[in-house]
Amino acid sequence: MSTFRTAVVRTAAGPDSIEIIDVPLVDPGPGEARVAVAAAAINPVDLAVAGGFFHASGLINQPAHTGLGWDFAGTVAATGPGVDLAVGTRVAGLVTGFDRDFGTYAEQLVVRAADLAVVPAGLDLVAAATVPLNGLAAAQLVDLLGVAPADGNRLLVIGSAGAVGGYVAALAQDRGWQVTGLARAEDEEFVRALGADFTTDAEPGWDAVADTAVLGEGGLALVRDNGAYVGVRPNAAPNAERGITVDVVETVPDGPRLGDLLARTASGALPARVHAVVPLDQVADAHRAVAKGGVRGRFVLTP
Repeated sequence: MSTFRTAVVRTAAGPDSIEIIDVPLVDPGPGEARVAVAAAAINPVDLAVAGGFFHASGLINQPAHTGLGWDFAGTVAATGPGVDLAVGTRVAGLVTGFDRDFGTYAEQLVVRAADLAVVPAGLDLVAAATVPLNGLAAAQLVDLLGVAPADGNRLLVIGSAGAVGGYVAALAQDRGWQVTGLARAEDEEFVRALGADFTTDAEPGWDAVADTAVLGEGGLALVRDNGAYVGVRPNAAPNAERGITVDVVETVPDGPRLGDLLARTASGALPARVHAVVPLDQVADAHRAVAKGGVRGRFVLTP
């Protein structure tokens, strides 16, 4: 029987609990494709899964093991009935949810073909793997903000140099928002290169706040009365007050939207942020490096 390698945790207890196991190769079913994974980005949510946060929260109940990884890029290895994707097509995609056997830290992955996007020529698969989760989170956050009102278009993006915040700062301008990024002084050049204004110390009174740094109540305090607040963590949303609309993005796969984000990344309109490329066998070391913080790009695993 053919097998492939994938990274999992059985008893989640941090990087040392990550195992790489062999599992049977399966054929894709109707509407599915099997992708030979070339790259999978490491995101903070992966560290939380490996550390047991979501197990303790009751969101994971896998009796055998829990898969790691949300976004990926690779090539189509096989397709099921009803899928119009040629074998060998370069694709990227997103797998969501916490309670699952397998994730994208793997050599192979079976996914819904509708959730995949073709990676444009000129964009390598390592860079493409950094786009799905953070890019789609930002795009769907901007959807919640909607088109900026003509008389109230001042948007503060908290954490604008971060993975999601950088995308929000760039994409929100398409909807008419006058964006200011809140970040550390050393991030000013990056934020301004996105076309946004920049500050290290924001005063209250913003028409809208995109809180990608999960400040919660602190972020809400910066919004004017009857303004808008959008967060990125459902379990950390502040209570609405002063007539402020409070929303939180819950990222879902979206193949067509991801295709647009990848095209914009390939053209240079959106930044591709790869910090380091690490073999799958060194996933535990990569998790430890991410946990130390201080980097702006993603660690990307290659099988």
